Amino acid sequence: MRILCMADIHGHAEALERVLVFGESQQCTNVLVAGDLCFPGPKPLETWKLLMAARATCVRGVSDLALATLDPDDLTPSNDAEAARVELLRACRTALGDVILSRLARLPTSFRMTLEDGGELLLVHGSPADPTTAITPDMDDAEIGALLEDESADLIVCGASHTPFDRVLGPSRIVGVGSVGESPSGPIAHAVLIDTSPVGVEVRLIAIPLDKAG
Repeated sequence: MRILCMADIHGHAEALERVLVFGESQQCTNVLVAGDLCFPGPKPLETWKLLMAARATCVRGVSDLALATLDPDDLTPSNDAEAARVELLRACRTALGDVILSRLARLPTSFRMTLEDGGELLLVHGSPADPTTAITPDMDDAEIGALLEDESADLIVCGASHTPFDRVLGPSRIVGVGSVGESPSGPIAHAVLIDTSPVGVEVRLIAIPLDKAG
């Protein structure tokens, strides 16, 4: 089984499409998305439709919950930047409509699957202890351990940090999948390929150049 993992698309549909096309070329059988799907990027509805067409399994990110539950009319921005963000929120909610917003609100905060070698994969946005708090590659073992709590999954796949990494701590391998739409390292879409078999797991971090992709 080959799994395509990604996160933090943030409404950048063209970048998502590049990643999905890559996944198809690699004959991936599953698509897992670690949250932050549609906001604040330019094409939230197209992003959602691409994920649904790919039958992606998604967990809820911080921006997904905010998008689904915050009423822009209840927000009072204190500066121009905040005002612009509120208008983006309004436009995104309008583009998606009530049905999709309701589905975003109901997304789970975690997803588990059993791998072919008998191990367990856990998909979260931020960390097992707190889906809103990211595990980042600059954290030391003690900091990461605090965010794992007593989690015993063999493979933990997470987003939120926007920076890809692959780390082993105790019995768990923690893989940060980076960001499809808002990579801090420039016009690159991150993804992770996970190959599973009865004899183990192989993880590959992928960087796809985007050029002028949205």
